Amino acid sequence: MAFKITLACGGIDAAVGAIAAQDIQTEFRDHRRWHRDVHCRYESGTLILCGTNDFDEAGLALLDEFGDCLSAYLNDHGAVRVLAVEAV
Repeated sequence: MAFKITLACGGIDAAVGAIAAQDIQTEFRDHRRWHRDVHCRYESGTLILCGTNDFDEAGLALLDEFGDCLSAYLNDHGAVRVLAVEAV
């Protein structure tokens, strides 16, 4: 069974949001391949990350790695939260 996970992080400055989304998506594609089909987008002060894996039924592993990326690519951001986890 696989899990489709959607996460969000608010408090993102509009000046860096779109670039951060691209950087984070590239980070997952190139270096965190155990998460599949990862897409990150910036929307009205919020970064939204969606991805799929076969081991993270609560979304906490993806949340932890998203938090690591946020700390690496941004100086300031809000809390990360799980929006949805769907068995697929």
